[in-house]
Amino acid sequence: MVSKFYSSLSQDLSLVLDDSDDYNVVIVVGKNQDIKEFRAHSHILRSRSPYFKNAFSKKEYQTTFVASTDGLSNNNVMEFKKPNINPSVFKIIIRYMYTGEVDLTNTSSIDILELLVATNELLLKELFKHVQDYLIEKQADWIRKNFVLVLHSVFDLKSCKKLKDYCLESICEDPQPFFTSKNFLSLNKDILYGLLERNDLQIEEIIVWNSLIKWGIKQTPGLRIRNSKWNNRNFEALKKTLNKFIPLVRFVGISSTDYFDKVRPYKAIIPNHIYEEIEEYYFKGNLPRITTLPPRIGIIQKIESCIVKPKLSRIIINWIEGKDPNYNRNKKDADYKFDLIYRRSRDGDNIIRNRCAGRGAILILTKVKGSEKIFGGYNPIGWNDNSINYNDGINYGLDDNGLNYRGINYDYYKYGGYSRHNRHNHHNQYNQYLPSAGSFIFSFENNEDIKNMKISRVVNSSCAIYNYLGNGVNFGGGDLALENDRLSLGYTGYYEGLKRNNNEFLTNNHNIGRFEEVEEVEEDNYYGNHEVEEIEAFELKLNT
Repeated sequence: MVSKFYSSLSQDLSLVLDDSDDYNVVIVVGKNQDIKEFRAHSHILRSRSPYFKNAFSKKEYQTTFVASTDGLSNNNVMEFKKPNINPSVFKIIIRYMYTGEVDLTNTSSIDILELLVATNELLLKELFKHVQDYLIEKQADWIRKNFVLVLHSVFDLKSCKKLKDYCLESICEDPQPFFTSKNFLSLNKDILYGLLERNDLQIEEIIVWNSLIKWGIKQTPGLRIRNSKWNNRNFEALKKTLNKFIPLVRFVGISSTDYFDKVRPYKAIIPNHIYEEIEEYYFKGNLPRITTLPPRIGIIQKIESCIVKPKLSRIIINWIEGKDPNYNRNKKDADYKFDLIYRRSRDGDNIIRNRCAGRGAILILTKVKGSEKIFGGYNPIGWNDNSINYNDGINYGLDDNGLNYRGINYDYYKYGGYSRHNRHNHHNQYNQYLPSAGSFIFSFENNEDIKNMKISRVVNSSCAIYNYLGNGVNFGGGDLALENDRLSLGYTGYYEGLKRNNNEFLTNNHNIGRFEEVEEVEEDNYYGNHEVEEIEAFELKLNT
């Protein structure tokens, strides 16, 4: 059996780095006023970095070394210059090469990005992978605020594909803030091309067009915002700048009104063959599809929410329809309208039940106070309000084999939903369960998170919704319940149960409608009572 003592080895090598009297390399990093020398040992650099191994062995690299005599040593010392790496970044690198340890907790986001680029250059694969994962997992907010900087730094680096794809996919999921930002105007042309050719860019095409025009004007010397004084030479200059981008615009996704008001004035920059196809589409309704691209496959589910972003509403719709949460919706899919019927910060407490009563399918969203966690529930049958049946519901039924399926039902019964085998019209009574096979509750870690989302579908469909005499809403008699500013999460067995991070179900029972003092709960245990920051309720309808 081999015993390993890596910890003591790391400590000893750390002492060698900190007290390096026998060094034979000086690495000078940084430029201008931010320059620092690091003493090192060539044998350690060779063994830890293929880049340094090549630099010390190949003849063409020898010219980068300057022989000098150090005052503390009788040996010649080689000087190696890396002006493109700043001292704070190289300090992390050299400590890693000696000790195998890295702590990025107090490192600035910009230094972490520069560290990624530097480790790529120095061929430190292990550290590079760690830094790339750290950026994506721990610096997501900073990345979103600095897409242009990050993409400009890594776009041409093949090994940074994971971070590049993360940035592009994040932009595609919620592109409007990026396309309408000032930073967009300085975007590299290759990055812009890569974005515009994607089919999953979930944005209104007129926004793409408007942003592209602004970008083109910014990139064309001598041009300013278009005005009536533009001449043919101005249009030709803009046409030259945007020549390869115009074919990537999905003109068929632009309304005739926007086309007339915002596209047609720039007719001069659109190639004739494309413009003729566009005209044919708007006049005849036919798309030749010779050069004009079809609509993008990503369809935006618009939602007027301050809790979730559109990409999360798309996931919820996919859950309703039983599709994969990451399914890209297209024109053939049902289009839903989210009608905001309640917002706690706007409407106050004690009325959420009143606002939800007498309506169709309801989506509830809530954000926990002092946390980024989001919880919610979907009720396809609505809440009791002393009224009778209604039509135009969104239903979840059973197929011929008794298996669950989701669909749209225009002959819909409010309290029982629809089943191919049974229809029920329940009497309006409080303190009773209402059946629904399509209800579910869910959680997101934050309004950007699509990796750690959790869904809990109803298990006992006869006890899906608890209709009690009160001001709140209740799924399963306590699995998810809201009353004023309190959220209660429990496990009754009527729903699958939100899972711990270790994928085990919790089985804490909570009494129906019982709201106690807010409890301190473990980070991975959502069950208990929470104070909420915001609550929203939406009625879901089909856009027809």
